[in-house]
Amino acid sequence: MMLSAETILARVSELGVEIAKAYAGRNLVLVVVLKGSFLFAADLCRAIELPNLRIDFFGVRSYGDGTESSGVVQITQDLAAPIAGDDVLIVEDIVDTGLTVLHMMDLLRTRGPRSIAVCSLLSKPTRARVAVNIDYLGFSIDDKFVVGYGLDVAEKYRNLPYIGIVERD
Repeated sequence: MMLSAETILARVSELGVEIAKAYAGRNLVLVVVLKGSFLFAADLCRAIELPNLRIDFFGVRSYGDGTESSGVVQITQDLAAPIAGDDVLIVEDIVDTGLTVLHMMDLLRTRGPRSIAVCSLLSKPTRARVAVNIDYLGFSIDDKFVVGYGLDVAEKYRNLPYIGIVERD
């Protein structure tokens, strides 16, 4: 096990407090990246005490069924509502190469939000291919393929309450 359920939830609570403080009095939209971020986002949104908090979902994939990013970002679901004039916080499970987040930020900027920031549960800095500022980060991890707490391999292991390492062949 890399990160226990207790360790994860404690950090998510801290992130929620930081985000609520930063966005007090503003209209914040959590743009949850499907599918991997849904568990993180569920806990995170309950930790953000803001009356003007909205949640929307954006589906992307870049891994397919493997353990290596393909480098090609495929949009599988678009936002349900406009974000013009709103503060947007992209909620990611993991920033690996940075290509997916950068692509999303560029796309969402064309929709006229007041601001765009990134909140990621995990980051693998040694895998970065592009520089992406993660405004709210849970944990930096080594270059290991991880599952649990929403993260998967070929759609399996998302339901684990902790984050574990998948041994590669």
